[in-house]
Amino acid sequence: MEADFRQMAERDSSGFVLLADYVPSIVQEIRYYSTYNFVGDRIDSYEEPCALITREAARAVKAVAGEMAARGYRLKVFDAYRPATAVRHFVLWGIEDLDLRMKPFFYPELDKTDLFKLGYIAKQSSHSRGSTIDLTLLDMATGKEVDMGSPFDYFGEASHPDFQGVTAEQHANRMTLQHAMVRAGFEPIDCEWWHFTLRDEPYPYTYFDFPVSAQYLRR
Repeated sequence: MEADFRQMAERDSSGFVLLADYVPSIVQEIRYYSTYNFVGDRIDSYEEPCALITREAARAVKAVAGEMAARGYRLKVFDAYRPATAVRHFVLWGIEDLDLRMKPFFYPELDKTDLFKLGYIAKQSSHSRGSTIDLTLLDMATGKEVDMGSPFDYFGEASHPDFQGVTAEQHANRMTLQHAMVRAGFEPIDCEWWHFTLRDEPYPYTYFDFPVSAQYLRR
């Protein structure tokens, strides 16, 4: 009975919302729906290019969007809720040693086998709990992404928030995003400037596995 309940909980999307419904101004570039990601293929269970997230996390992102808009920025999201099936896709890709198509773009300085050991890819991801988001800032004056010193999903020291090899301006840009997210209740991690998890996430022990699909939420 307990296992059956757990399985039901993992498929239950009732606590999730479309992020764009809460933050209409947000720009969405859902990389794992596309083939431009570190794997090089669309990732399993990404059925639509939309960001899903828990209702609590959506409210917090809305607060960040309001603060950033007042300072001339928009938010751009790359990923939010990530199904457990998608994480398994990453793990299977990691086992396939011959697939190095995207290495020059996303991990040129690292061996593929190090991506898990160094924490860039997890065998069980906080994204699957629904309150983690990957995002950056857009400058409303130019319409371009703010220069963070490394691109999203670049695996290496250059993406560590405190990396000393970026310029003062790039570091300041990272801190603008990080400080706003922390004020809204999110926690950063030490190896990716774009990754934040809601501190008081509503499902800290549940790893969901329903598809990334607006249609699934409306069922």
